Amino acid sequence: MKKTLIAGLSAIFLLYSCNEKKENKPQPIHVYEKDGVKVNAYDYNGLEYFLTKSNDTTYVVNFWATWCVPCVEELPYFEKLNAGYADKKVKVLLVSLDMHKKIESNLIPFIENKKLQSDVVLLRDPDADTWIRKIDTTWSGAIPATIIYNKDNRKFFEQQFTYEELEKELNNFIKP
Repeated sequence: MKKTLIAGLSAIFLLYSCNEKKENKPQPIHVYEKDGVKVNAYDYNGLEYFLTKSNDTTYVVNFWATWCVPCVEELPYFEKLNAGYADKKVKVLLVSLDMHKKIESNLIPFIENKKLQSDVVLLRDPDADTWIRKIDTTWSGAIPATIIYNKDNRKFFEQQFTYEELEKELNNFIKP
């Protein structure tokens, strides 16, 4: 009886913990899906969750669009970083700033053709004058732009990266 009670309480605690985590993660304002590729769209309030995590992971958040040539040129470097540093608790998030009317015709085929493995979300918030300043007060709004952060440090970059530059900046965040 005692073991059953403990097992039952453990199951309730586990269920409560899982539900609590789900409640904290924002729900997308729209989900786009085509040919098995899914892209969640968030307004700034939903995206903010991904920009403010405080755990033992380092996050690399890149703002980009399929129409931005420098953005597309540097995407392979973020993919390489995501694959090469996964065992060091590094997570890459690609935040698309493509127009929502072009998601199914441009973004989803782009993700599929380039075989992107990093998480991709769409920032669908028309009030750019507000959210740009919330992301970083120095950001002009130009892309590509990147945030690298963890619970101890945060740095914003309004530039295009080479792989070597990106890796060097990331290594400033990773503890030996």
